[in-house]
Amino acid sequence: MAAATGVVGASVVAMGMISLPIMMRYGYSKELSTGVICASGTLGQIVPPSIVLVVLADQLSVSVGKLFVGALIPGLMLAGMYALYVCYVAWRRPADAPAIPREEREQVTGLALEVVKVLLPPLTLILVVLGSIFMGVATPTEAGALGAVGAMLLAIAARKFSLPVLRGTMHETMRLTSMVIFLLIGSTAFMLVFRGVYGDVWIKELQTNLPGGRLGLLVIANLTIFVLGFFIDFFEIAFIVLPLLVPAAHALGITGDKMVWFGVMIAMNLQTSFLTPPFGFSLFYLRGVAPDSISTGSIYRGVVPFIGIQLVGLALVVAFPELVTALL
Repeated sequence: MAAATGVVGASVVAMGMISLPIMMRYGYSKELSTGVICASGTLGQIVPPSIVLVVLADQLSVSVGKLFVGALIPGLMLAGMYALYVCYVAWRRPADAPAIPREEREQVTGLALEVVKVLLPPLTLILVVLGSIFMGVATPTEAGALGAVGAMLLAIAARKFSLPVLRGTMHETMRLTSMVIFLLIGSTAFMLVFRGVYGDVWIKELQTNLPGGRLGLLVIANLTIFVLGFFIDFFEIAFIVLPLLVPAAHALGITGDKMVWFGVMIAMNLQTSFLTPPFGFSLFYLRGVAPDSISTGSIYRGVVPFIGIQLVGLALVVAFPELVTALL
């Protein structure tokens, strides 16, 4: 399974199997429950250390660290908008998000301490990895190695580390790496042939002469990537489509930190397409683990408000590049 959709799938499936049954048990709205799970499962594409951002940085020839920093504010903004919407629904329609019965809450003691114990180690590892990149102490490759060692230490501390687990992890890593390499080989061959017949020149001329100039390019790029995100994986888009967009973007003045903004915009666009019916990947992942009592229509209706939030967030990033470049 490809990495971008694989990350989305793993998040959605995990939350669908763990959180959804609990929500259904306490009477949460089917639409709200499925919408929250699908939307939050796609946040991993825009929130560092996203593999989507790593690949985008390579294809756009920008620093991975800069792209991570640029994605922080948009990612936190989206998460905050999701949270505000859920709070609004819980306030306006309490029946859609009822509170846990008091007698059950009173039976739980030391919940805050247990949450801290569970969340503190992985959060510390994430902060160390991202901090080493942001501060320039380590390159993304070195930080990835640091994260792998840290994850192994956490598994050992939790007494869940074993040779079969290590072997399975190495096997999946090898499969993913092999897939990316062969995609890169195929896309490179395609681009060589395409350039050999001057297709890149024709595409560049077409894009740079669109009505509206830079705005026209942004509209066409967003629409193209949004539609392609329904059908093909992120790697194919990154390795084949982006090389056709970057020359035109450079010609229209999207360079330097603006290219970081361009990359974050693409990541948010893909995140939206992975959430949009009828082809959104996260919808199919949740459908695969959701009980029969939850219809596909309920899942589709549930994500509609979050698609609206995504589009608002994307529009804000397009209209205000400072949201991306403020921390650079």
